[in-house]
Amino acid sequence: MVKEKKITITKDGPYLVEGNIPLREKINTLNANHEHEFVAGREFAHGETYLLCRCGHTSTPPFCDGAHLHTLFDGIEVASLKSYKDRAEVTDGPELTLLDDGRCALAKFCHRAMGSAWALAENSDDADCKEEAITAACDCPTGRLVAVNKNGKEIEYHYEPSIDIIQEPTQGVSSGIFVKGGIPLVSESGKVYETRNRYMLCRCGRSNNKPFCDASHVRTDYVDDKAGVQRD
Repeated sequence: MVKEKKITITKDGPYLVEGNIPLREKINTLNANHEHEFVAGREFAHGETYLLCRCGHTSTPPFCDGAHLHTLFDGIEVASLKSYKDRAEVTDGPELTLLDDGRCALAKFCHRAMGSAWALAENSDDADCKEEAITAACDCPTGRLVAVNKNGKEIEYHYEPSIDIIQEPTQGVSSGIFVKGGIPLVSESGKVYETRNRYMLCRCGRSNNKPFCDASHVRTDYVDDKAGVQRD
């Protein structure tokens, strides 16, 4: 029997992934317009159940090798369990509302050639600005930004449940774990975080908003030694 798809946070240890969720590498690159986009990297072989490193010290990334047991990893969860809408600030534009809960991985998808997601939303009476604002919001891997139309409908890409291990060669670092497609996230305590279409989990072990990524991989120059991608 195939297990339910979910991710469970273990005490001071790895993420337990169940349900045979596809696991791939994605590389954050700049396209010809100097806008960020993901390109495919490796596909990782895995079983129906697998463990992803959370402490940042594994020698077999992205999988756990037990390094957390020897590094005194403190994996205590501090992120709010409040709903996204309760956390989010609002930018109202003429044709779009932009919600923003501040969870940033410095992936920079919110910056488009025509401007930032916030400026684009404020000018969403222009069709091109509206389209670009939606792209900027939907491309954000943390789920920080959500575009809402004037009928109150949240605009989201459709994702099948999957997990991407993110590399950031333009910044010379390895990034977090991009979880897509509404995969439930269960706290060490058994509480379930709000299920969302997109969110980013920390894998460098240094986030101040565990279990979620807060871009500490940039601050600490975290590099996955097995990344196999050319650094700039």
